[in-house]
Amino acid sequence: MTAQHLLLLVEEQSMEAFLHCLLPRLLPEGHTFEVHPFRGKHDLRKKLKDRLRGYARWLPDEYRIIVMVDRDNDDCKKLKAELEAAATAAGLRTRSQAGSGPWQVANRIVIEELEAWYFGDWQAVLDAYPRVSPTVTRQVRYRDPDAISGTWEAFERVLKRGGYFVTGLRKVEAARAVAAHIDPARSRSRSFTVFHDAIAEAVGQAQ
Repeated sequence: MTAQHLLLLVEEQSMEAFLHCLLPRLLPEGHTFEVHPFRGKHDLRKKLKDRLRGYARWLPDEYRIIVMVDRDNDDCKKLKAELEAAATAAGLRTRSQAGSGPWQVANRIVIEELEAWYFGDWQAVLDAYPRVSPTVTRQVRYRDPDAISGTWEAFERVLKRGGYFVTGLRKVEAARAVAAHIDPARSRSRSFTVFHDAIAEAVGQAQ
């Protein structure tokens, strides 16, 4: 059974804002979603197991849960294992464990953080902020969006050079602006593509 409703658990408000702008453009008509932000990564990790246990008591077959955590400086494999263990302890089937079978939870690591997804679709950034240099992602340090160190700081620097956010990046505002123009087919961010694939599979759009 494909999902009719998605529950997305995220670290903070900028990802919440991003998803609220992006998902209505991606989901088929009649599909719905909720985004539940936590008070940062530590708060999400601390509360995740209990939240998933709560969901497990009533989760309908047509619901899917997507857990999204920034990698930051964590070991990606250890972080993913922690998320998988939380779902297993709650009695929920993860996408990684289910193979080709039905799943209830997909754990997704955002590498390094949300702003990497902006570098992965620079045209979306240009559409939102047209004074930004169109050649930024041709530079070696920005060529692989998932390999950029200090992603939000790098994004802030680039936008400041274009005359935006001169007093500091307003993350929620930027998330809404860029998400309005994101095209998954253009993305060069592997972590965004993996996230998008899970969404597409959940709602029966996987190719």
